[in-house]
Amino acid sequence: MKTVIVSGVSVSRPLLRPWVVVVALTLAIAGCSTNPTKTSSPAATGSTAAASCPTATVAVVVSVDQWGDIVSELSGACGIVKTVLASSSVDPHDYEPSPADAESFAGAKLVVVNGDGYDSWASKLAASSAAGAHVVNAAEVTKTPDGANPHLWYLPSAVNAVADAVSAELTKIDPQAADYFSQRRAQFTSAIAQYTSLIDKIKAGAAGKSYAATETVFDYQAQALGLNNKTPIGYQRASANGTDPSPADIDAFRGALAARHVDVLIYNTQTQGSIPEQIRSAAQQAGVPVVDVTETVPPGQTSFESWQYTQLVALGKALGVSV
Repeated sequence: MKTVIVSGVSVSRPLLRPWVVVVALTLAIAGCSTNPTKTSSPAATGSTAAASCPTATVAVVVSVDQWGDIVSELSGACGIVKTVLASSSVDPHDYEPSPADAESFAGAKLVVVNGDGYDSWASKLAASSAAGAHVVNAAEVTKTPDGANPHLWYLPSAVNAVADAVSAELTKIDPQAADYFSQRRAQFTSAIAQYTSLIDKIKAGAAGKSYAATETVFDYQAQALGLNNKTPIGYQRASANGTDPSPADIDAFRGALAARHVDVLIYNTQTQGSIPEQIRSAAQQAGVPVVDVTETVPPGQTSFESWQYTQLVALGKALGVSV
């Protein structure tokens, strides 16, 4: 298996809110200084090194890296996986695909997208340039309604459902490699065992505790852990709609933190701006633990499961769970 990152364009961060103050020149320089193409082996993605593929490889295109790593683990040596957006400085909502992207889609046997408006450009390319390809749409697999929270990789049941769907489509594309893909699916289950076990442990030890969040990115995971969302409703609505929270919303958030009505603050480090930073400062001043999370796989993480596990360990400790 070879994973090829085909785009590392540096533009605004995903889901940056109108209040965000972005130093565009810094981002541009950072984007130009990095190599947008990299290759990783199955072993580097957190699973056991893959055996040789018994048949020809399958060309796969994945819209975003949150799913790209999972698809790489599932396809193993039988897949050449191209992830279009693998940079935290690229906005999946507004991305304009290049001719090279269209060419990648045209040659794909399998396309994997998030859906629910998160990466509409990818769904359009799949329909126009990869008309004969098999398509796995995470939102469709999970029956997520239009306009719902699109951050489905933070929903544990969605991770398994999408993994099942990807494995099923790979098997349809190459039935001769059915046993191989079945083995890869089993290896992925083993690879995420610590992640799933830690979810159960935190849920048992912290269910009923509360959180507030600067964005909706982590909400699915928090719900799966049995945590109560104490983010002020007005702030939640503004975050979900990409609009400015009102001064009253911000005051309500600060007040909830100051009164210690919140057990932990979830802070998306990939969003920069004065309002999230004010909320973080308010939490720190009130003695409310702050747990950093990211929307995309951050540099330095070798796999989806290691990324998720690291964040869950920090959250468990903040909630007083022995992890």
